[in-house]
Amino acid sequence: MDRRDYSCDVLPPNPFELLRVEVVRRTTGLFAFGNDPMARTMDYAGDPGLFGPDSMTWEVMGDVSGFVAGIRALLIQAAHPEVVAGVADHSRYREDPLGRLSRTSDYVTATSYGAMPEVEQAVRIVRAAHRRVVGISHRGVAYRADDPPLAAWVHNSLTDSFLACYRAYGARRLSQAEADRFVREQARIGRLLDAEPIPETADELSRWVAQHPAVAPSPGMREAVAFLREPPLDPAVLFGYRVLASAAIVIIPPQIRQALAIKPRPGARSVGQASTTIMRWALANSPRWRQALLRVDAPIDERLFKQKAPFETLEAA
Repeated sequence: MDRRDYSCDVLPPNPFELLRVEVVRRTTGLFAFGNDPMARTMDYAGDPGLFGPDSMTWEVMGDVSGFVAGIRALLIQAAHPEVVAGVADHSRYREDPLGRLSRTSDYVTATSYGAMPEVEQAVRIVRAAHRRVVGISHRGVAYRADDPPLAAWVHNSLTDSFLACYRAYGARRLSQAEADRFVREQARIGRLLDAEPIPETADELSRWVAQHPAVAPSPGMREAVAFLREPPLDPAVLFGYRVLASAAIVIIPPQIRQALAIKPRPGARSVGQASTTIMRWALANSPRWRQALLRVDAPIDERLFKQKAPFETLEAA
């Protein structure tokens, strides 16, 4: 008879849980270089922000396809000579390789899920930063980051990227009406930044971005693309970044890919779909979505989330 005491035995680690934790670490590590834009969000109980729990924005922005969207948006933005000149002349992205990606993520988080004071603060930060971004591009064209057409290029390429990536890699298929509703919701943010023009349907938006007449190669574009394709990152983080970047490149409109002088890797879309499926298994939806639902006291489907909201994690500790 086996008389060993099993009461102190330690169960071996679950290999699937170890894999999930590693996926979480490598993926979220790409965006862990900013401040918490919703640190005080629970102080604004009941405030739905710009959108609210029934919006398309909360669903689309909460999906893991957003990791791909951020990279796609930065690549597309680099195709506009005056926009990328502003980045090259005024950004610290060379010294802070993931800082701009994290700042973009913080801005998207605050405007998508924040209470109105947090939305307004995010917009104030962007406006203040843009006022200082002035200069002349390589082709002799003066630029100002707060010029409505340039603000529109940045805003519209970001909206288009989140929608395109959700349609390619998202949790479910969107109807045309849902896609249009997402674009109309995002237009509210564009108007806060005085961006103009702002398309109001998904088809109008994709055409506007893909056929924009200002798209052209430039020295700043070549430098930005080289950097975005191979940033100086820790090898463990770089592997995951490369997968996401390949998934982003393959769904950039062909005309813009040509200007950017980049080609998709064979099978990149399938690899992107497989990778985001694994990420969805590991991460589920954004804890910021959960945090916003808690702030407005809306029902929460626990099946949608595997990560707690930041304040829940602190309380548990």
